[in-house]
Amino acid sequence: MPTYLAFLRAINLGAKRVFPKDDIRRAVEDAGFDGVQTHINTGNVRFESRMRSTSRIEAALESAFAADRGFEVPTMVYTAREIASIAEDARALDAEHPDLARHYVYFVKNAPSAELTAQIEATATDAGEMVVRGRAVHALLGPGYQDGKVDPLRAAKLIEPTTSRNVTVVYALADKWC
Repeated sequence: MPTYLAFLRAINLGAKRVFPKDDIRRAVEDAGFDGVQTHINTGNVRFESRMRSTSRIEAALESAFAADRGFEVPTMVYTAREIASIAEDARALDAEHPDLARHYVYFVKNAPSAELTAQIEATATDAGEMVVRGRAVHALLGPGYQDGKVDPLRAAKLIEPTTSRNVTVVYALADKWC
């Protein structure tokens, strides 16, 4: 059975959007998915499904999460093969940019068009650059990029809905689940 990874957006960021990983696991299982596992408490889920359409899986999970929590939880779903490829791209980008202060990966529902890709990549400044690789957008941030800001280049608004993870989490997930 195919393995998928889901990335939940904007959970556990305050008192109103609480969704503990054990509850996430239960909601995914209740939605009919198998082999459910979570990684840390930031909305990273691994599961198996006979469904082949990531957009159908996203819709099923978003519906289950809304019913369980009472608020919308935008969810981006990828195959394990896609995540392995994203991690491989990230490692290559890290090797090409050895002086990075931070590297975030933004997960998006649909690959940006060529026009949108150009807009995203045009947000580059002295602080860093955005690199689009299919359904993953890499924020490559140099020293002094405004520590603590996840979107210092203000590119995330161009790719909504999205959720980001530090590249170390991406590597951990690829090593653990792919």
